[in-house]
Amino acid sequence: MTKFSVLMSLYMKEKPEYARECFESLLSQTVKADEWLIVEDGPLTEDLYALLDEYEKKYPGLIKRVPLKQNSGLGLALRAGVPECTYDLIARMDTDDIARKDRFEKQISAFEKDPKIDICGSQIDEFETSPEVIVAHRTVPVTHDEIVQYQKKRDAFNHMTVMYKKEAVLKAGNYESCPLMEDTYLWVRMIQSGANCMNIDEPLVFARIGHDMYERRGGWSYFKKYRTGRKMVKKTGFISGWDYHKTIIIQFIVAMMPGKLRGFVFKKLLHN
Repeated sequence: MTKFSVLMSLYMKEKPEYARECFESLLSQTVKADEWLIVEDGPLTEDLYALLDEYEKKYPGLIKRVPLKQNSGLGLALRAGVPECTYDLIARMDTDDIARKDRFEKQISAFEKDPKIDICGSQIDEFETSPEVIVAHRTVPVTHDEIVQYQKKRDAFNHMTVMYKKEAVLKAGNYESCPLMEDTYLWVRMIQSGANCMNIDEPLVFARIGHDMYERRGGWSYFKKYRTGRKMVKKTGFISGWDYHKTIIIQFIVAMMPGKLRGFVFKKLLHN
């Protein structure tokens, strides 16, 4: 069976109980990872350090920790983590999400079936308090050509679901700082560097969405960051001026909506 690493970033505001649920879902996989590469994105709380110590003692040799002196954000934390992963195949995971038991089995099977694949994601089910109560789904395209076209307007991958080849990520320049869009910026550059893409048409991850998530995705400050990130994507040449302006207009409208209306739009229209 192909060996692989799981890449996670942990920072001080993460709730230990969420991280524990995440870790337990990884241990419950039908095909288990050979390594957990955990980037400590700045100093953590005592409870989080205790949690990591607990799992290190229970599962010797499984966890590899990469401590950063200060919080740098998800993109730069992952940039530090990718080169440190022992195995060429890397599965991303967010520490507040829960993996379906057969997630890695499904993705490893896809890579073994088609060795040319460089990145493989999946659909997600979104929940607020329990994965047994799904509040929304995010469906993304499945085939390479569909993914390339979809990526011009919205992310064609659910970041927390992807499994990718380390070589392909580094070939594209690894994660880079890009406001709100570190993953978007990476997908675009991976596609431009020749990466072969696919998504499995099943929800392999239960993604936790906080009650305040839709509030954070609104306002002038959020929109300005989005616009800056989108400009960086445009500079790659992957999207046209029309693609850029169309998404900017839509994002402006959504960002300026009242929080409750924005939540409705995300749950019922932008997600399924």
